[in-house]
Amino acid sequence: MGVAFLVLPLLGLLVRAPWSDLGPQLAQPQVGQALRLSLVSATLATVVSLVLGVPIAWVLARSTTRGRSVLRALVTVPLVLPPVVGGVALFLVLGRQGIVGRWLYETFDYTIPFTTTAVVVAETFVAMPFLVISVEGALRAADARFEDAAATLGADRWTTFRRVTLPLVAPGVAAGAVLCWARALGEFGATITFAGNFPGTTQTMPLAVYLALQSNPEGAIVLSLVLLFVSLATLLLLRDRWLGRSGVPS
Repeated sequence: MGVAFLVLPLLGLLVRAPWSDLGPQLAQPQVGQALRLSLVSATLATVVSLVLGVPIAWVLARSTTRGRSVLRALVTVPLVLPPVVGGVALFLVLGRQGIVGRWLYETFDYTIPFTTTAVVVAETFVAMPFLVISVEGALRAADARFEDAAATLGADRWTTFRRVTLPLVAPGVAAGAVLCWARALGEFGATITFAGNFPGTTQTMPLAVYLALQSNPEGAIVLSLVLLFVSLATLLLLRDRWLGRSGVPS
């Protein structure tokens, strides 16, 4: 019963899909705009998450400071926080009257909300914890003796991280990046709250699905299929990372 509960909605999506009309639906301008924006913004969010998240994961896995548990809790909050609440929080900080946003507006006459940048920021906020958790797990599983050996040979911390640590945890970083990208691609709540739903500027695929469902149900189904196939492809890419022969995470 549990499997049926999870699988039947997906089968319903496949059964009701307008397969004969798939090409024309995907060729519609608004669909192409949403698809391109989603791919670009999710990729940029993944790059930002790598730059910011890998050092955080290293601190959580290798640092001995007393505040690690608090830092880990703060980093993983977006995993359990409703995305809409995350969007509101981003708006209060980066909005025109926000803590940082007001300074940006008064100093540079620049606002982030309701722009493509806002889409990337919202997706990064929601997706980066997936990368941090994956990389932290890889760092904890890696043998720290190689890093110690590099340090005894005179390598500084940055050289050790770049030449020893990163190659050791590269599979974990790749898995985290794929998860992060897939989560960013499917982000809805924080995006619509912080970035809005403007075609060609902030309307990503999940937002386009929501809008199309009201006027073009077949278009909504087609976009949903694209997101479903991306999710399945993500699981296939990660199957060797997560699913061992025993059927449990490796």
